[in-house]
Amino acid sequence: MTAAPARQEAGFTLIELLVALTIFAMLAGAGVLLLGNSVSAQAQVKARLDDMAAVQRAAGALSADLGQAVARITRTQSGTLAPAFWSHRDGEGAPVLQFVRGGWDNLGDLPRPSLQKIEYWVRQGRLERRGYAQLDGAAGEEPAALLEHVEDVTLRFRDQQGKWRDDWTPSQPDLLPKAVEMTVMRSGEPPVTLRFLVAPGPAERAEEAVGA
Repeated sequence: MTAAPARQEAGFTLIELLVALTIFAMLAGAGVLLLGNSVSAQAQVKARLDDMAAVQRAAGALSADLGQAVARITRTQSGTLAPAFWSHRDGEGAPVLQFVRGGWDNLGDLPRPSLQKIEYWVRQGRLERRGYAQLDGAAGEEPAALLEHVEDVTLRFRDQQGKWRDDWTPSQPDLLPKAVEMTVMRSGEPPVTLRFLVAPGPAERAEEAVGA
């Protein structure tokens, strides 16, 4: 009787092992690439949400300030009179907006009025808000940055007749605009246009007849 031949055990050849390692490397590379894209997308979404939140905070500050504007003529630190509401386009040397608002809470019962003079500046690529502890002759407080990477800000003002104007230089020093439109240009971002209602101020007085 002849013995049965021994059964050979199955295994991977070198070619099969190399093919398996190649497939594994491709799957691992695809996984790393997918994970990297996911992390990058999450970072971009977070940056966009943070940017939108900053714009909303700036718009909220402007809306709260302009919504409580009052017709109060003030004096600058040098003692000169300033209209109740004025705007400048003189670069970083002057604020783009200055006015007085009411409703300034005084929870600490400090010796100050409930009115506050407010300025908005565009300096060093930032939109800044600056307040004053006193209305007349006082120095401004440290400004707070509202938006970064700001290249320019353009303003329009709606007058008493409902027309939009590119500047605000009324002959009546206590006159307030009906509304303010602000367009903010930032580096790498599309322009953002915001509109705000201004609290009702005094009515525009008719010009007196000359030589009556």
